[in-house]
Amino acid sequence: MSPDVPQIFDRHAVRLHRDRAASEVTTVRPVVEEAATRLLDRLDDVTRPFATALDIGGRGVVAPLLRARGIHTVAADLSPRMAALDGGPSIAMDGEWLPFAPHSFDLVVACLSLHWVNDLPGLLAQVRSVLAPDGLFLACMPVLPTLGGLRTALMEAEMARRGGVSPRISPFPGLRDCAALLQRAGFALPVADADVIELSYATPMGLLADLRHAGETNALRQRARGLTSPALLAEALGRLPRDADGSVAQSLHIAVMTGWAPAPTQPRPLRPGQFSVSLEEALRGPR
Repeated sequence: MSPDVPQIFDRHAVRLHRDRAASEVTTVRPVVEEAATRLLDRLDDVTRPFATALDIGGRGVVAPLLRARGIHTVAADLSPRMAALDGGPSIAMDGEWLPFAPHSFDLVVACLSLHWVNDLPGLLAQVRSVLAPDGLFLACMPVLPTLGGLRTALMEAEMARRGGVSPRISPFPGLRDCAALLQRAGFALPVADADVIELSYATPMGLLADLRHAGETNALRQRARGLTSPALLAEALGRLPRDADGSVAQSLHIAVMTGWAPAPTQPRPLRPGQFSVSLEEALRGPR
């Protein structure tokens, strides 16, 4: 990693959270499965066959779904326990450095696993490198305004009690940022579109429990150390918006990202002057 890359996230803390969550992740498996199913549905629109795949951070859900499609898949995660959850070929690795030779895979999938990466542009460039020509990168990651209500509630409660705030929620990117990242990494035909998974919790503590079970608790380097005081937590949770029945609704906004490793066989835009119909004629339509 370049020394110039800002270190926003504590990767050691991310690993500890993932290790702890490996025995608890079944609690949030339905959410991960929903995101993975929606993501892998994109493969149904692709005619190109895939023989080998790399699953980055799939929490024991993505790799079995890929193998069910007949694709030999290696599961990788920062946590050795999380990487080995599905029982197939796996490797423990730092998600910011891919220890694979160029052109090792036809397909790379990252489902809800990129938002704790410090050097995301560098990682995407590495993904493009390990893909074979015309290989596909398929990913989804949380984007704004995910957890916006919880972020605001924590900030307001801490400001009221302490006169200042400390970072507690990961700074998610926006949808346009994801599209720009694919272009910057050199992917061909980059696309980033939005999807939403609607969640509802009977109590605010259910939301916090799911974040813990998924290994998604605070791993910001500038986070406040030590436990959050019960009074502060209670006030923050009391500020969360509730539905009419008292439940806490949460929308998981995700960017679905697709990009292809460049290959000579891919379609290319026509150069100026190569069009057979002028814009004026196209707008005029048939007579």
